[in-house]
Amino acid sequence: MNITKRRWRQAIGAVAIAGTAAVVLAGCTTTSSSDDTSSTGGGTATIAQVNEVTSFNTNTPQGNLDINGMINQLTQPQFWDFANSDYKIEQNTDIGSYKKLSSDPLTVQYTLNKNAKWSDGKAMDSDDLLMGWAALSGYYDSATLDPETAEVTKGTQYFSTAQGDIYSTKFPKVNNDKSITITYNDPYVDWNLVNPIQFPAATIAKGAGISESKLVSTLKDTPAGDKDNPASPNADLQKVAKFWNTGFDSSSLPSNKGLLVSGGPMKVDSWTPKQSMTLVKNPEYKGNHEVKISKLVIRFIGDANAQVTALQNGEVDAIQPQASADTVKALKAISGTNLLRGDQVAYDHLDLNFGSNVFKDENTRKAFLLTIPRQQILDSIVTPVNPSAKVLNSQIFLPGQPGYDDSVKNNGSSDYDKVDIDKAKQLLNGATPTVKILYNSKNPNRVDSFQAIQASAAKAGFKVTDGGSPDWGTLLPGGDYDASIFGWVNPGAGNAQIPQLFQIGNGSNYNKFSNADADKLSGETQTTLDTSKLVDQKQEIDKIAFQQAYGLPLFQSPGIFAVNKSLKGVKYFGGQTGLVWNIWDWSK
Repeated sequence: MNITKRRWRQAIGAVAIAGTAAVVLAGCTTTSSSDDTSSTGGGTATIAQVNEVTSFNTNTPQGNLDINGMINQLTQPQFWDFANSDYKIEQNTDIGSYKKLSSDPLTVQYTLNKNAKWSDGKAMDSDDLLMGWAALSGYYDSATLDPETAEVTKGTQYFSTAQGDIYSTKFPKVNNDKSITITYNDPYVDWNLVNPIQFPAATIAKGAGISESKLVSTLKDTPAGDKDNPASPNADLQKVAKFWNTGFDSSSLPSNKGLLVSGGPMKVDSWTPKQSMTLVKNPEYKGNHEVKISKLVIRFIGDANAQVTALQNGEVDAIQPQASADTVKALKAISGTNLLRGDQVAYDHLDLNFGSNVFKDENTRKAFLLTIPRQQILDSIVTPVNPSAKVLNSQIFLPGQPGYDDSVKNNGSSDYDKVDIDKAKQLLNGATPTVKILYNSKNPNRVDSFQAIQASAAKAGFKVTDGGSPDWGTLLPGGDYDASIFGWVNPGAGNAQIPQLFQIGNGSNYNKFSNADADKLSGETQTTLDTSKLVDQKQEIDKIAFQQAYGLPLFQSPGIFAVNKSLKGVKYFGGQTGLVWNIWDWSK
């Protein structure tokens, strides 16, 4: 799935891919260039993606998948975007603008352009801004969560978000029908990445079965949540939250066309389940990110070889397959194709489920991690594509990011540098635990990782059972497994992924990791403006994760785009929105 299950676009975080630290990565290279942005206008671009769309709301725990994040990039309004492939942030003035009015208290004003419209022709307004803020702020929540089960023990939790409660604000001031001002209760490190608009308030109201005016009055009249003295739940707000939490999940084209109203440069037009989704140009969208192509067809092709064949046969114009030596070799043999290659802001990892009976015991967790053949996995999957790649030794940082080298020296990852079957047996003391591993059974790299782990762990006495499934993404939140193998991909900016992974009760804390110190530190990372102190906090969390045998990072993911030369303007990008990150530059 970005932790790019999870790729955040308001205050952004990680997405599970089918993500990680938000610092810029360098060293991306291309074997050839397809950066020509000349436009002939119009035309249909067809691309292939591994995963199928599961939700039009990428901000929920179950909707936080890379492909859903791509649809979000194309169809939802954004106040900011990446200026280039080096992850530099800039304001997107197509729909409006924002500015910091004060640093103490942190105060930010958002203003929509007078001509900003949804795809149904309705003007974007302050009601839409309030709705976006309400869903993502956690303002109304009064819930106390059980640290072990993450279940609500007192109070009410309304909106279920992938990023969790990462910032705290007062109720926004509505300046006029186009503008609101948000005042924060505490400093917020990623304030410039907050995007308080997602869906039309009218769509949410209709889905909740109330009028838009009732929705707005409910937002205004419901007081802030108080965990110490929780009030009775507001029935109308519960309806609104329930629809926002699940109403946009779908496996086929919704009959409610209101769910498809777009505020981005494109809008969903059709969907053939298990095959493809078609998006067309949003005629109401104006500005620098207006697309030149008239139609985008996304074909869902999970197998890398099948993607290569589709490109070779002219069935698609561009693909983003999982990189492997065989895939690169096959792509180089296709004439008229540009290969764009580089690192991804993403990594594969093995997580242990702390909610599982077998891994409640620390010695069992450590014993299992001592059997993981990380170097073998790297050599078979990544080294053929990137010979200089090394085993990843941090849960927080990627190689090249400030803090990575120092963290690796001190976080305890060296305990797992090599497989140690004898030590694992000592820790097990004769026990032969059964471990069910969840992973994407349609992903060759994950299959290879699982098989390598299964064979190695058996030597220490573990009985590793196959929990692989093509529906792994929807199974991940359920917890019916003992360990999981998947990938996190980050947008490329921000720090919101920290509480997403280590905050107790966070919707994206899939393995139910519960450590009071890590929980406290993850919250502090969201209010720490001192860069040096922020790195120290991240390093401390990294150390705790290894001490508690959270799991093991495996490798940073290599990336590759292959593009037919008839499609112009595509550039490599290692963040969560992948191939479509600059679709407004494309032309055919």
